[in-house]
Amino acid sequence: MRSLLFALFFFCSISHSQSLLKLTTEINDSIDFYLEIASFNKEDKRYFNKAIIYTEKAIDYAKKNKLHSKLPDCYLVLGGVYYDLGRPDTAIENFIRSINLYKKDVPSANLALAYYSLGKCYLEKNKIDLAEIYFKKSGEIYTALNFLDAIELINIQKGIIQKNRGKYDNAIAIFKSVIQSINNNTFVDTKIEAYYQIGEIENLKHEPSSAISYFEKALILNSKHSKNIQLQKKILKQLSDTYKKDSQYDKSQIYLERYVDIADSLDNFYNNSLSENTFDRIQFDKQLKTIEELDKEKKSQQKTIRFTKLISILSIALISILSLLSLSLYKNNKIRISTNKLLKEKNKELTIEKDRAERANKARSEFLATVSHELRTPLNAINGIAYILLNEKPKATQLNYLKSLEFSGKYLLTFINDILEINRLESDKVLVEHINFDLVDLVENIKISFNEFIIENNINFHLLIDSSIYPYTIGDPTKLSQVLINLVNNAIKFSKNGDVWLIIKKLEERENNTTLSFEVKDNGIGIPKDKQETIFDSFSQGSVEINRTYGGTGLGLSIVKKILEILGSNIHLESDANKGTSLQFDLTFGIGEPLEKKEPITLNKKNASNKKRRILLVEDNKINQMITQKMLEQKGIPSVIIDNGEEAIEHLKTNKYDLVLMDVHLPGINGTEATSEIRKFDTKTPIIALTAISLNENREMLLSFGMNEVITKPFVPEEFYEILFSFLSNTEE
Repeated sequence: MRSLLFALFFFCSISHSQSLLKLTTEINDSIDFYLEIASFNKEDKRYFNKAIIYTEKAIDYAKKNKLHSKLPDCYLVLGGVYYDLGRPDTAIENFIRSINLYKKDVPSANLALAYYSLGKCYLEKNKIDLAEIYFKKSGEIYTALNFLDAIELINIQKGIIQKNRGKYDNAIAIFKSVIQSINNNTFVDTKIEAYYQIGEIENLKHEPSSAISYFEKALILNSKHSKNIQLQKKILKQLSDTYKKDSQYDKSQIYLERYVDIADSLDNFYNNSLSENTFDRIQFDKQLKTIEELDKEKKSQQKTIRFTKLISILSIALISILSLLSLSLYKNNKIRISTNKLLKEKNKELTIEKDRAERANKARSEFLATVSHELRTPLNAINGIAYILLNEKPKATQLNYLKSLEFSGKYLLTFINDILEINRLESDKVLVEHINFDLVDLVENIKISFNEFIIENNINFHLLIDSSIYPYTIGDPTKLSQVLINLVNNAIKFSKNGDVWLIIKKLEERENNTTLSFEVKDNGIGIPKDKQETIFDSFSQGSVEINRTYGGTGLGLSIVKKILEILGSNIHLESDANKGTSLQFDLTFGIGEPLEKKEPITLNKKNASNKKRRILLVEDNKINQMITQKMLEQKGIPSVIIDNGEEAIEHLKTNKYDLVLMDVHLPGINGTEATSEIRKFDTKTPIIALTAISLNENREMLLSFGMNEVITKPFVPEEFYEILFSFLSNTEE
């Protein structure tokens, strides 16, 4: 079929364009003569070696005599020979050469033929997409040349492509269209091929009866009009196989015998014409010819080479070295330029991203500072008023309302503190302290602080500390307290009427440090397996039901995880629903020195009433003035109020006070500036900062202006009085 279609299309093109071989005109030069002999040997004699030899002679003649217009025709013929010889790759090379040369002229039927032949080669190599492209180009040219009969040959190939893609209905429609379009004997082989292809599709669709019908039509049509032996051979083979599938073995045998007779006769023919490997022999002959020519040229130049050999070698070596050096320098320079350009671009991008990140962090910090101040200021009023009213013996009907107000204020304060703590921990400003502290005393104080919560939830609390642990350690007691308080608080909250354990064990002790294991476990509600991966995320509490039942912000475990990461540790979770939870982490501490025990300050009037004390309150907010003054009056301490920094500075120049409570945010001169001015003439009077901004972010900065301590709004009354009395007691005479 391959050679048949090529030959048929070849001769069809001849009838509508300048004849490739000029079979109907007088041969007027050697190129036409060589091509005619090549075609005769290929089509009639099947002597492919002679066909190639004469085509190559035509190409050599055209090149030698500069007959460039003849070269595309030569390559087209040579490609056809290699295609029939079963060498599609070599055929493709020659068809492409032909097309590249044809493109310089006006599109012709021969160019269309080259595209068509190239498409068939790619189809045989199963490169369907490429085949479609070249069939399309061929069809466009023949349509432009009004050579419509040749379109059916292209349609046959399009149908075969559809068949190969498994689109059988599309393929059958194309083949039937071809059958209907061909009404003369010129293209009868195309019509036969269409019947044959439909038969193959019916076989693929497992319709043997229908397939036999189409194969029979193809065979009858071939016998009447074409008598193409190659077509007849493959039709007989398909009929024999299809009858066998349909269990008609007698008919299958008849067609098989006819197929064998034809195959034997064709084999004899090809054996005579291809008695040896034609393609390899041709290539060998060409190489041998080239070698002979090179040998002659070599001998003619041998004498000259002897005299110039040394110079040539040295020159080549020198040129090679210089070339390599130049290439190396060029590449290095190019790489350097490219790298520098890339680095500049990356640096620019990084600078932009860094500035953007810094602006975002600054905006976030400013936003949180503002939110902190704006929330803490009214919250201070709520908590302060609730505390004052509760201490003034309210009516029994009012007590529940005031306690609810107090609880809500504390809850909201905890929520605000947790959010600000998360923000602080996510910044790069968190420093790890290395302080000498009593670990056992710290843990016992944490337990004492939870006594009321333990009783409220009916908890059996077990504090188990390894007796071999040396109590005085060097580390960060504040961050350790935060971690343990959060974990113990959660354990108590989720284990009502149950047990909670705080266990501290010694894992390893060296000369200068000790590694301890901390575990907080309970037998409470536990954490489901599917929630454990997200339980350390911010605002995560396992479920909405848990939040509604137990309350909380969902930030405790997130804060714990971030603090432990800062301390160089990790937290390990083990839990089962309704069986309890265990949270464990390890920390390494330095070995500390024994500490002196300090007597706690009693929070009552006695500390400050042995001598009349006076406090200056510098505060611009009227509600905060009222609350702070009222809290001082409840402890019997008189106070004077000034609402701005300028007046406070002038007032202190002529008046003495035992302590100054200085609001940081004042109109005009703020509290820090006012403190700096006061310290120029008074370095002894204690000045305590009152601020609504996060304590942990601003303590060191505020102390640097000359303030002695910082109290964060809203006030926790016990902490407020403890700090206050610690300074007032130190000023006693």
